[in-house]
Amino acid sequence: MEKRRLGRTNLSIAPLVFGGNVFGWTADEKTSFALLDAFFDAGLNAIDTADVYSSWAPGNQGGESETIIGKWLKQSGHSRDKAVIVTKVGSELGPDRKGLSRRWVLQAVEDSLKRLQTDYIDLYLSHWPDPETPYEETLAAYDQLLSEGKVRAVGASNLNSLQLREALDVSANGGLPRYAVLQPEYNLYDRDSFDGPLRDLCVSEEIGVISYFGLARGFLSGKYRTHKDLEGSARGSGVEKYLDGRGMRILGVLDEIAEETGATQAEIALAWVRNRKGITAPIASATNLDQLTSLIRSTQLTLSDEAIRQLNDVSE
Repeated sequence: MEKRRLGRTNLSIAPLVFGGNVFGWTADEKTSFALLDAFFDAGLNAIDTADVYSSWAPGNQGGESETIIGKWLKQSGHSRDKAVIVTKVGSELGPDRKGLSRRWVLQAVEDSLKRLQTDYIDLYLSHWPDPETPYEETLAAYDQLLSEGKVRAVGASNLNSLQLREALDVSANGGLPRYAVLQPEYNLYDRDSFDGPLRDLCVSEEIGVISYFGLARGFLSGKYRTHKDLEGSARGSGVEKYLDGRGMRILGVLDEIAEETGATQAEIALAWVRNRKGITAPIASATNLDQLTSLIRSTQLTLSDEAIRQLNDVSE
């Protein structure tokens, strides 16, 4: 499996990252173990999670995804140094357990390490901007974690171009570690926040990019086409916004290319993201082995120039 270097870090990842938001939510522990085994057996190597996953599921409080990954790491037989574990800090887990203050970052990393049953996190991300905490404070905390070997690289999720530029300037001026990786939302439907100044900044600064919602919460798989299709779906509320004219036009082109190539709509959508300028790898999740097999196939799919042109045009 091809590996791509993640920005200027020493981390190299396969061109698809497993989204761990489903662990402890729509995939129970047994299913999650089977999915991770198959994912790594196929030659892929990176898992994305967060301390808050999957707090939104009834009965959960956060940390369930990390806990499942930790149990899998211990019993799977896969060497820890072959796995690239990405997790995040900053989302609210309680009144005094949120944000990017030095106090909370240093506590949260210990909690994540314990749940993951590992001595280090490969990539630690600031999950959301924290307007109450200066970049200097957060980056100084990351500097400590890097020097202690608890974290191998740091990055951020959900920053715009101005915020990322400011964070990079703080790093340069203060001799602090820089955000080496960005995790933005990006797919055929949601392009505006990354295409343009943010993408250009990532390219010029050699920042690795692992984008989330590569399938637009499952919409680009083609399984959701009417409001009736959303009934009973755990992702229904998040998918509803895509059921507009633009979303249907994008699905229409995906359908045409699927008919021509024999690939699924999801495979085509992920292949498009994978080959976009500035993208290191998309993140996508699966809740069963059939879905995962399709995700793995997407890493080997080469789209024609004409298919790429059609997808670019319909998603502008």
